[in-house]
Amino acid sequence: MTPTATLPAQTVDEIVVRAGRPDFDRWIEQVTRCGHCSRPVRLRGRIEHRSATGRQLAYSTDTEPDRVLLIRCGNRRAAACPSCSYEYAGDMWQLLYAGAAGGRKGVPESIRSHPLVFATLTAPGFGPVHTTRTDRSGPARCRPVHGTPRLCQHGRPTWCTAIHAEDDPRLGQPICPDCYDYPGHIAFNWHAPELWRRFTIAVRRALARAAGLTAAEFARRCRVSFVKVAEFQRRGVVHFHALIRLDGPGEDYQPPQLSIDAAGLADAIRHAAAHVRLTVEMPDGSGLVLRFGEQLDTQTVNGGQAEELTPEHAARYIAKYATKSAEDFGLGDRRISPETLPLLDVSDHAQRLVRQAWQLGEHEAYDGLRRWVHMLGFRGHFASKSRRYSITLGAIRGERRAYRQRQADEHVRELAADEQDTTLIVARWEFAGLGYLTTGDTALALSAAARAREQRQIAKEERAVA
Repeated sequence: MTPTATLPAQTVDEIVVRAGRPDFDRWIEQVTRCGHCSRPVRLRGRIEHRSATGRQLAYSTDTEPDRVLLIRCGNRRAAACPSCSYEYAGDMWQLLYAGAAGGRKGVPESIRSHPLVFATLTAPGFGPVHTTRTDRSGPARCRPVHGTPRLCQHGRPTWCTAIHAEDDPRLGQPICPDCYDYPGHIAFNWHAPELWRRFTIAVRRALARAAGLTAAEFARRCRVSFVKVAEFQRRGVVHFHALIRLDGPGEDYQPPQLSIDAAGLADAIRHAAAHVRLTVEMPDGSGLVLRFGEQLDTQTVNGGQAEELTPEHAARYIAKYATKSAEDFGLGDRRISPETLPLLDVSDHAQRLVRQAWQLGEHEAYDGLRRWVHMLGFRGHFASKSRRYSITLGAIRGERRAYRQRQADEHVRELAADEQDTTLIVARWEFAGLGYLTTGDTALALSAAARAREQRQIAKEERAVA
């Protein structure tokens, strides 16, 4: 919570005015009902009940504070709206957990017996960057000197003897920016979705070879289902976290008709990630070969052994990345150009990436790249899944809407309990704006959100103790 002493005088005045209004309690109720959303959508409208006995006004925003109704913005990005991103992460957890453990959301519990692997695919190196390391004794030096110290071709040290803290701003920054391969970095982000697509094809082929089948025969006996989330590393390049599962060929989550276990699936994932390649054109006419990095991690899930992940942990680990984006580098969630960089508080590394992406966008092979400069060239969706992994986010949101609709219908039935005829409900809404009307309203809403988070944390700790 932000102390009022640190707020501008105008914001404090706006807070006082809002708190002194007679409809303040109703305004706070609206803020709470929309989940303390940081940028709520403002709506104007009314709901009417029409029956044979006449027309009755059931609700109108004319009686609401500022004559508007506040609803969630629905933004998944934690930097844009912590409240809505918290809800989005919860929906992602439901989707992930249903496909990993079954027994909910229309996925049978027998899915636990299917081979399932949690995989992390990283990007290759484009130049040494500052990082955190550990050894047997604990935290280690970033890039210690090995042998005779030497300088790079630009006269800079190739080593770093610092032990970086997790909040060190140097983490992810190149040791020598002039040695760093910025064109390759942007090209990887731009083509990462296609590299992932080729990886999924390579996994199927590797599994088919291991089973001694052709690709067509494998498709008739087994289906590879997955859900993946993209994450930006500190250096500004994406890597993928994924749950990859083997199913039968039908639509009812049958087990695969092959004798391949989770260990065999993990072997196929490692083989595919090590061998998949994508050659792309660069502006200078050369061809750049893109691949995944050597740091590949695979862990089996559902096996019941001590070293394996549980479905709960795997779902929680992936869901937390679904709300992150390039905004963590200070670029915002809107399209930008190099001319706007002086207005943003971003590192020199991020500025170089933006400028390089803008330059690549001039060439035909990278047509459209400039629209994704604020994402450092990454144009894929941060969360995607195969069709039959589990339920969809749309279905989960539909369940929530249906639940709220049932609540509203019960309320209408109570109001019309004495009426014998049919009641028609007519609603009319129009968009009135986005966000709170003043910075004072925003400060009050954020303060209320902070208190709500504290209360949830306290309740969570009390349940853990109990």
